[in-house]
Amino acid sequence: MTKRIRAKHKIDRRLGENIWGRPKSPLNKRESRPGQHGERRAGKLSDYGQQLRAKQKLKGYYANLSERQFNRIYEEATRLKGSTSEHLIGLLERRLDALVYRAKFVPTIHAARQFVSHGHVTVNGRRVTIPSYRLRVNDVVEVKEKARQLPLVLEALKSAERDVPDYVDADHGKMTAKLTRVPALSDVPYPVTMEPNLVVEFYSR
Repeated sequence: MTKRIRAKHKIDRRLGENIWGRPKSPLNKRESRPGQHGERRAGKLSDYGQQLRAKQKLKGYYANLSERQFNRIYEEATRLKGSTSEHLIGLLERRLDALVYRAKFVPTIHAARQFVSHGHVTVNGRRVTIPSYRLRVNDVVEVKEKARQLPLVLEALKSAERDVPDYVDADHGKMTAKLTRVPALSDVPYPVTMEPNLVVEFYSR
């Protein structure tokens, strides 16, 4: 088992939820937290604990973003008019690696980050290697010809594990995708309940 897979499994067990909805999550067989005391019953979380858990879950879902990256996205969301929690989700879903994952070009969000970093996609015809690249509505993302036969791409395309959400227009024949609109929280197909409102409360303390 690779270090990357072990890390994902540890995140699932620490948070007590299969946050990516993957069939190989250890929580499908064992619901305890990691460590020798993992079997002990967890106490009731305080308000702060619930807010922290919500932040860890959302941050972990997007390939375990660093605190600095996540905080920067939150700060940007606070500067936009309207609901900060909705803007936070919208900004996360506009990341290039998130769209590559939503379009089912790769099987996991972690694979999407690596896929972009290795230069396998273009945006409006230009090669982009930054997973956090902020997409605009109707930007065209395309998988480069040489990458279309990679095993992980073929695996993702054949998988019935998840569907492409309606705010992403994906053409698997041409291997292109575009964000047709910025989604609201209710539009995003999270396998578990995300609570960005608690994330806002955490940072507003």
